[in-house]
Order: sequence, then C-alpha cells, then structure tokens
Amino acid sequence: MAAGHVAVKAPITRIERCDALQQQLDHAIIQHARAKRATQARALRKKAEKFCAGKSQAQGIRTYATALKLLGVKPIDE
Repeated sequence: MAAGHVAVKAPITRIERCDALQQQLDHAIIQHARAKRATQARALRKKAEKFCAGKSQAQGIRTYATALKLLGVKPIDE
C-alpha cells in the first residue's frame, strides 16, 4: 500500500450484521447453555431471526444484542 493511503473497509449491510450476530449468539448459547438466562436468549434468537428475515433488520440486530447481553457477552462490532 502506498504511503498516505488508508485501507477503507466497506460498510456491512444489516443482513450481514444479522448473520454475524446470529453466529455469535449461537456460539454464546453453546458456551452458556447452563446459564439461567439461556432459555430467554434462545427465545430472543427466534424473534431476532424472524425480524432479520423480514424487513425489520434493525430490530433483529437489537434483539440479538439483547440476547447476547443476557448471557454476559458483548455484541461484536463490525
């Protein structure tokens, strides 16, 4: 890369963000399967998946983030 040029990462779409958070949540649920709030997180995952599949990706992203926080996991930022 030439001096003075900065690599710019292309912004990700909401669908890509949904997919990334879903994968993170799936992993977190496996790791925290015995956590008291794992059942709640699974229920929120189903809701988030429906939001992301429809036209409510922003709501799905927020729902995934809420589910992750229930398990004590910080949602990834991309």
